[in-house]
Amino acid sequence: MATAQLTASSISVSARNLSSFEGLRASNVKFASFKPAGGFALSQRPFRCLVVKAATVVAPKYTSIKPLGDRVLVKIKTVEEKSEGGILLPSSAQTKPQAGEVVAVGEGKSIGKTKLDISVKTGARVVYSKYAGTEVEFDGSSHLILKEDDIIGILETDDIKDLKPLNDRVFIKLAEAEEKTAGGLLLTEATKEKPSIGTVIAVGPGPLDEEGNRKALPVSPGSTVLYSKYAGNDFKGSDGANYIALKASDVMAILS
Repeated sequence: MATAQLTASSISVSARNLSSFEGLRASNVKFASFKPAGGFALSQRPFRCLVVKAATVVAPKYTSIKPLGDRVLVKIKTVEEKSEGGILLPSSAQTKPQAGEVVAVGEGKSIGKTKLDISVKTGARVVYSKYAGTEVEFDGSSHLILKEDDIIGILETDDIKDLKPLNDRVFIKLAEAEEKTAGGLLLTEATKEKPSIGTVIAVGPGPLDEEGNRKALPVSPGSTVLYSKYAGNDFKGSDGANYIALKASDVMAILS
């Protein structure tokens, strides 16, 4: 049987610019020639792999960050280190923050000939989409630069059920998951189907048209709606209920 020899001397990995975080970056990795005993060699070909980036660190010599356009700078809320029962959480179990305080805003955006200011103000506590924006380390704290449209709503209390949605967002309290199958069998938590029906708690003022006017949403608080199953951002309130914030376009029907 033929034998093969693999040398590792020519393996090289590019790891430059790991201090920035904007998603995933491809780097070239080159493997050594693979030489079977028959005397031929496979050609060396680089292939692309993915390298995770860390948050961009802003040097201390810079004392301020001014977002441009419709971008907003948010100071991220610290990750909770304890569960509601007081148990310390390991890093892998800590919930990624989705809330923070607005510390700076851009000059706004233009729709046609209309100039629109950012709809959130400095000092507001906001909730944003889970994977939105670019994280930066600035002035000793974690911040996020994101688009205004990535902000789900304004939170004036410590309870998510009091969220005030922005733009075309709809805030829904989920219906309870079914406890039994149609045949009467009890379901465990793992087998319960995620509900896609809920009651509208609050709605945003609506999207802007080309003249800068708000267009009212087709649903209102109190409506029972059917929505896309995998849309939006999920939250749990202090009352133990489950909530979801999603775009009005993800609401498929009103039930009555």
